[in-house]
Amino acid sequence: MLEQFSGELLEAIFDTLPLDVTYVDENDTVRYYSKHDERVFRRTPAVIGRQVQNCHPRDSLEKVIQVVEELKSGKRKSAEFWIDFKGRKVYIRYFVVHDKEGKYRGILEVTQDITDIQKIEGQKRLLDMT
Repeated sequence: MLEQFSGELLEAIFDTLPLDVTYVDENDTVRYYSKHDERVFRRTPAVIGRQVQNCHPRDSLEKVIQVVEELKSGKRKSAEFWIDFKGRKVYIRYFVVHDKEGKYRGILEVTQDITDIQKIEGQKRLLDMT
């Protein structure tokens, strides 16, 4: 089914999502990041081709390396954590990517500002404008 999607269309889809998506390949190299104005952590084109270990602050580098190794080895299928950043609550998840044959192909990082989501109460139904 995905054969019908061009790379350009897939990129437009990821750029539309209200979250940040970054893909790191099986060699720990950043290959893609979604591009929209409301990213939590800004990225520049210079990050493409960079080792993921060189994209994090030094004080968290050891933990990043540990999580990446646990994901690669299969010890974890995902990892999640949340931080307070610039007055907002940020939820960060890492997911292992495998191809159809089950071969490890990298990690997908998904980052989302959940500050407003945490405030939701009750329910609002589709097309309910109140």
